[in-house]
Amino acid sequence: MDKMVKSTSNQNEPSRDSSIMHTALEGLRILDLSRILAGPFATQNLADLGADVIKVEAPWGDDTRKWGPPFVQKDGEKTAAYFYSCNRGKRSISIDVKTDEGRSLLRKLALKADVIVENMKVGTLTRMGFDPNELIKENDKLIICQITGFGQTGPRSSQPGYDVALQGISGIMSVTGEEKGPPIKVGVAWIDVLTGFAATSAILAALHHRNISGRGQIIDLSLFDVALMSMVNQAQNWIASGVPPGRMGHAHPNIVPYQAFEAGDGWFILATGNDAQYVSVCDVIGRPELCSPPLDSNAGRLSQRDYLISELKKIFLTKPIDYWLENFEKSGVPCSPIFDISQSFMDSHSIERGSIWTLDDGTKSVASAFRFFSDTPARPSRGAPKLDEHRAEIIHDWLS
Repeated sequence: MDKMVKSTSNQNEPSRDSSIMHTALEGLRILDLSRILAGPFATQNLADLGADVIKVEAPWGDDTRKWGPPFVQKDGEKTAAYFYSCNRGKRSISIDVKTDEGRSLLRKLALKADVIVENMKVGTLTRMGFDPNELIKENDKLIICQITGFGQTGPRSSQPGYDVALQGISGIMSVTGEEKGPPIKVGVAWIDVLTGFAATSAILAALHHRNISGRGQIIDLSLFDVALMSMVNQAQNWIASGVPPGRMGHAHPNIVPYQAFEAGDGWFILATGNDAQYVSVCDVIGRPELCSPPLDSNAGRLSQRDYLISELKKIFLTKPIDYWLENFEKSGVPCSPIFDISQSFMDSHSIERGSIWTLDDGTKSVASAFRFFSDTPARPSRGAPKLDEHRAEIIHDWLS
């Protein structure tokens, strides 16, 4: 199967019709006081959709500027690739909030914003002299999204919350890894990223409400709440049964067969989502008797999981990956190879859909998932900013 074919398709290019709005969030002003990942990822989403995002940084910059190697070289400045992953499309200004001048400048910017995003510890913004309730009294259309580890209330509210700590306390590590193995964290800052998406959704909902009511509001969003919400079926299984789920390696707690299998030359994924697909699996492997009761229903397959998986493992070892993928695809059974990141981005499908953007400064970035709107797609813009790169133009554009 052809997995590495280059494409010249322009199907993901934005419309050039000048009669439509250029971007979905054109004219929206976002003051980004956040750092690290969850908040910056949310504001990058908004920037991709056309909002004017001002990233306010301490004089030494966002910590992630130094979270390398690898580093990106730009105009003689070396910045960690990590920072580039969640700060494109923004303008940067450095403000020292320990000075009267700095606090005065920040207040002026805050009162000109449509949305403020911050992810400091609970109470920090107020101690800096920017009580959210007071800011909204001065600008009743202002939306303030406060992202913390555990929320503004509750016995853990004062605790800091990095992603890996939340992976520990949320339960995700208790269901990740081999059955008898140690807890394993997800290989990306999963809770931070999901919180970034949740913040994007929450901000857009608050903006819609403002369009109707004319009023802004304060959003209390925590990594903890997002992580628990994201446990979906695993959490609901516990609610329904009273039994905490455990680690199952590649397997799925509710569906069989739905996991990774080893073929003769490597591993692949088989994701059987219903009984009809399972019949197709039995046809492909030439074992129609494996469709007999109780294996003809998902509940029956769950009850016979060990036997069925043992049989499938022996069968799949007899042929190479491509054989199984080709035949399962022909039969309409969901399946896939298991790629590393470079293979994923160099796959013909990724190339066809433009999964890597080249930005206006020549740097490359993972493309936004919001790039396929029919009228107002997210589109490549400026790269991640240098520290304090846009001070003069920000003051001119927002305050003059």
